[in-house]
Amino acid sequence: MLSRLTTCLIAAGLALTALAAPLAAEERPAKELFGAKRLPAQLATASYGSYAKGCIAGAVAIPADGPGWQAMRLSRNRRWGHPNMIALLEEFSQDARQLGWPGLLLGDISQPRGGPMLSGHASHQVGLDADVWFTPMPDQRLSAAEREKLPFTSMLDKSKFLTVDSRRWTATHARLVMKAASYPQVDRVFVNPAIKKKLCETWQGDRSLLGKVRPVYGHDEHFHIRIKCPEGVAGCKPQAKVAPGDGCDASLAWWFTKEPWAKPTPKKDAKPVKPRYVMLSDLPKACSTVLAGPSPASEQEVTWRGNGGASTALAFSGNAGGEVGRTIESVIAADTMLPAIVPIPIPRPYQ
Repeated sequence: MLSRLTTCLIAAGLALTALAAPLAAEERPAKELFGAKRLPAQLATASYGSYAKGCIAGAVAIPADGPGWQAMRLSRNRRWGHPNMIALLEEFSQDARQLGWPGLLLGDISQPRGGPMLSGHASHQVGLDADVWFTPMPDQRLSAAEREKLPFTSMLDKSKFLTVDSRRWTATHARLVMKAASYPQVDRVFVNPAIKKKLCETWQGDRSLLGKVRPVYGHDEHFHIRIKCPEGVAGCKPQAKVAPGDGCDASLAWWFTKEPWAKPTPKKDAKPVKPRYVMLSDLPKACSTVLAGPSPASEQEVTWRGNGGASTALAFSGNAGGEVGRTIESVIAADTMLPAIVPIPIPRPYQ
């Protein structure tokens, strides 16, 4: 028989283990915690935080195959999003065909519970971002292996500085990007600066929509659609409004100077700074509840049904949402707000 002292020591050890478990999780970067979740949180659908620092509860998956799309890089498990985002992609895929585009190849949307990703993005954290390839959908259905290996197609002439390749870029590409910008729920469409410049020079349609098309690093192989925070969701932090105008101005010209591409000059005798990863405590408080929330029985249960059909995830708006609502802060502080336009430096001559 164990002595009273031994029993007490075992009990104390178990208590310490229980207390240490949350700390062990907190010591891991948030990207590892969210990247490990294979299914969404079975909670009321809501986006919490900002596009670059947040999470999503009650996300739904877009099917790997639809009448006007195919999801790519399935092994990443990033075809999850807010129902508003998934519904938009379905609508966009149908409208794209009316433009003469064969169909959409969909890249990353979000992880099942959003949050930071192990690789590839700083944003896409609240289920309101989606990448669409500039490569048109092929006639045949791609196998899972083909979806992993199919290379991207850049729209740039890599032999020249920030120049669109006229052999690849077509008027249909332009119509596709501008169609994405035309939806009222779309807040921004991110493209490479060279593509933005090309649109500024050639677009003959409604130029008021050009303001939504924002230049950014990369994005020469795909464009990035960002929709607005859903109405009535206090926990979702919107971006600053896009500045008035078509964006074909000094903010675009800045990208064609040396400054955006110059390597930072290291300070003399500066010690290397160890990178600090985003931790769960850096995210909105609701994200802890989202991370710990129950999972649905299967992926099929929370896959978008298509043609406007409601996913069963929308039925999670009963009592399940109360707990998250009580833990979300009324004001999400210390967040990262992305600028509406890029900074404009002192003008310099073009080369």
